[in-house]
Amino acid sequence: MKALLCPLSDGGYLYPAIAVGLELRRRGHVVSAIGRASAAPVLAEAGLPFAAAEDFGVCGGFSATWWGKTGMAQYLAILRSARQVQADLLISSVLCPGAVLAAEVLDVPVVVIGLSVHLWEYQAGGADEPPFGRTRQDRTNLALEHYADLRAEACVRGSSRWPHYPLTGDALLLRGDPALEYPGAVLPDRVAHVGPLVWEPAADPAELAAIRSRLALTGKPVVYAHLGRFFGGTSRWPRLNAAFAKRSPFQAVVEQGRSTRPQPDPSAGIIVVSKPWMGPLIDLAGLVLTSGTSAPALAAMVRGRPLGVYPNGSEQPLLAAACVRAGVASYLFEEQSPDQIGPLAALWHDGEKRASAVVLGRRLVARHGPALAAEIAERVLAGRAWPEGRIDRPDIGGDTSSANRCITGVPGEECP
Repeated sequence: MKALLCPLSDGGYLYPAIAVGLELRRRGHVVSAIGRASAAPVLAEAGLPFAAAEDFGVCGGFSATWWGKTGMAQYLAILRSARQVQADLLISSVLCPGAVLAAEVLDVPVVVIGLSVHLWEYQAGGADEPPFGRTRQDRTNLALEHYADLRAEACVRGSSRWPHYPLTGDALLLRGDPALEYPGAVLPDRVAHVGPLVWEPAADPAELAAIRSRLALTGKPVVYAHLGRFFGGTSRWPRLNAAFAKRSPFQAVVEQGRSTRPQPDPSAGIIVVSKPWMGPLIDLAGLVLTSGTSAPALAAMVRGRPLGVYPNGSEQPLLAAACVRAGVASYLFEEQSPDQIGPLAALWHDGEKRASAVVLGRRLVARHGPALAAEIAERVLAGRAWPEGRIDRPDIGGDTSSANRCITGVPGEECP
């Protein structure tokens, strides 16, 4: 097999694809990647051959920010790269319709890596699900419109290879667990849960040591916060400053992520970072705050950390609601609440949510995500059926010790 990784180049989309690519290479397949030029150092660390889209005369096609406007750039770059490397399988991500269209035109299969929850309409069930900012039908129709417009712009005529539901490609791999889907809902055909697909660049030892030293100055319990896009919503910085004010019993490491204007109060117990890795920082923390994006939520759960969620737009309300429903998260930073420290402390000491996060984390790890994803990719290429018995009913086994360390950060306090 010659597999071409062609996801969006943002870490939350690129890193899971790398995890699958490395497993495919371990199995003897030839794997290469394409993306925006800035992704080159990450692919170099992963040891995978990489081509920049810019080298194919294409710019701006692999950013999650502009996914709805750059389908043609995605399509052209992937088409040209796939022909060059003679790819017989594409591995892409959601919000990358150019990869699905390139697979159609090249007549090769495409595996799409999704988020931790299904974004679009269910095959059945879920009729009473709240919209969480936008209904599934609206979200599905928007994605289908983008795809139809892209086919027209590329002058691709005739019926799609998947006339009723092209968004999944030949397989859509969700990085979560059935417990995160709406109760009673049935996923569409060709959609499966494979677990978190964990990979990230290695932490710089000196940078990590410097952060540890700063945290040790106060010795307060550590909370890790990961900021997603605001989508025109309310900045969470005023509430972060209140939650970690000088009188707070907690301190925070805040990954500014896609928040472009960090606004920490100098007197607050906040360390602002911008790193391509988060795992070692979550290991230092006993609680994770997130706007509701897949990468920090999954990284927290596989380490048995409960979540405080504060969603803004896009998919954030959907994932945040899934985590709350699964019993591993609480909503924080409510607009009407003047007290930010109290709810944070209540969540920190919520043994039930902490225990639920440990259980769900074990189940996620037990899926052995990269191996299962690689197996599905191999079966898709060979035209064989998926291993249905392993997809949604994983055995709890294997070595999960590293994923379930419980760090409370409170001297003398035991984990549930």
